Amino acid sequence: MAMHGHSAACCSIPPIVSKGYEPKGKYETIGGLKTYVTGPADATKAILYIYDIFGYFPQSLQGADILSTADDKTKYQVFMPDWFEGNPADISWYPPDTKEKGEKLGNFFQTTGAPPATAAKVPKILKEIESKYSSINTWGVVGFCWGGKIVSLTTSTTSTPFKAGAECHPAMVDPSEAENIKIPLCMLASKDEPKDDVEKFEKNLKGEKHVEIFGDQIHGWMAARSDLEDQRVKSEYERGYKTLLEFFGKYL
Repeated sequence: MAMHGHSAACCSIPPIVSKGYEPKGKYETIGGLKTYVTGPADATKAILYIYDIFGYFPQSLQGADILSTADDKTKYQVFMPDWFEGNPADISWYPPDTKEKGEKLGNFFQTTGAPPATAAKVPKILKEIESKYSSINTWGVVGFCWGGKIVSLTTSTTSTPFKAGAECHPAMVDPSEAENIKIPLCMLASKDEPKDDVEKFEKNLKGEKHVEIFGDQIHGWMAARSDLEDQRVKSEYERGYKTLLEFFGKYL
């Protein structure tokens, strides 16, 4: 039982639904993009949830709902824009264990999923959201796989709009990007990210940080590739989201 402050967030997380999850939020068009919106409309704090390359999956929508409903004390409204405009990568391309799958994934990262192009859209989307939900005055960001790269790119600028950020099983970990991240950052890595890169990234972070490797989990266990019918995956998925809530509770 948590005794004080932000850590209480970890204790009121909704039960994880293994199969047939029904999202609690709704879809709105914001800044021209279909956006999944969940959480109290009068919240002053918001989290931008940047999905992985597979787009809207039940495991990701459930994650957004967990972040928006788990903490009674601090309420977050969570926004998940559809950066790919209805054309996410096909989950059958991963892992890229054939030449054809590798080519399809590579092409996706060069075109629809080019990280710098998406990162450049983030400030405008935040402004559009704020114009619709005027109570928001503080932003956090969390990204998964590909979304983790977007978090690195958007939190390492001097004008970052975010007060705290998090990356879960991030793709393309680049320790040099961490050198310019001054805000609190949480990184939850899987066994599939290069351990050396994760450790160097942690060393290079300038602000408050929480870096942890979930050593028996795959790249994607907190998002689309999560098999929540596997009890071990389910418990580590839950622990991952609790860790995010504790982190945001402390620094947002």
